[in-house]
Amino acid sequence: MAKDLKALKAAHHQFVDDLKRKGRSISTILAYGNDIKQLIEFLAQKKITQATSVAPEHIDDFKKGLFEDKYTAKSVSRKLNSIKTFFRFLKTKGVIKEDPAEPVAHPRFETKPPRILSKMEYRALRDAARDDPRMSAIIELLLQTGMKIGELGRLEMADVVEKEIKIKAYESHGTRTVPLNQAVKKTLQRYLEVRPKTRTKTVFVTRPGRPFLVRNIRTAIDRYFRLAGIEGSKVNSLRHTFIAHQLASGAPVTLVQKLIGHKRLSTTEKYLDLVKPKAEEAVKLEQL
Repeated sequence: MAKDLKALKAAHHQFVDDLKRKGRSISTILAYGNDIKQLIEFLAQKKITQATSVAPEHIDDFKKGLFEDKYTAKSVSRKLNSIKTFFRFLKTKGVIKEDPAEPVAHPRFETKPPRILSKMEYRALRDAARDDPRMSAIIELLLQTGMKIGELGRLEMADVVEKEIKIKAYESHGTRTVPLNQAVKKTLQRYLEVRPKTRTKTVFVTRPGRPFLVRNIRTAIDRYFRLAGIEGSKVNSLRHTFIAHQLASGAPVTLVQKLIGHKRLSTTEKYLDLVKPKAEEAVKLEQL
């Protein structure tokens, strides 16, 4: 490692390169990279420039400073997780002998359960978007397939076939197919009939025929949540709703995991605590 500030900077770059080699997602790499950069800048103010000079009290001071800057406990915990991963990496590489982040405790915070729309809410959302073929199709796809908004934004015309859509591999996620029920096919066909003529390959486009960007899709969905009078919901609520209703209808956890692309079965299993598979409340995919 180089001397002075370059020591930590070099360690930072090596850490980011290691995340890339391991196939971590772009969002994870950016978040971890920014968190470590923020720590390095904090340490530089204390004239700490070597990885071997970092002590638990320095990380604890950084943690306290985050709270003083009005970061939430959840955000502080996430940053601390990045820092702990960074120093574990340095210890594995033999750069440091003692891990200064290990003794620093995560702050406690309450994790809110996923927001799941009620039958009345998702029907109100559909009604709010009924006169907008494009947004109606987007909402129906997210609600009936459990797709992520990024997957929907990347979806191309060739990925849509009669009874299913193909979600291509991206970052560390593999290819998967998701079946389309009659409700989705009908709503999607309605949009495709008025979709602007364009060479753009993505399914969802703007009026001039350019790709409909994810950030704009998110903003549009938030707008329809407001129009429908649905509070405390974001685009991920549609994915959560799909998962919950599939499990409530008695769908095998392994099947739901495959449909939504969870890497770990335990991630899908967490939703079991939120649903009660009662026969009178069961909602099949075609009925959602």
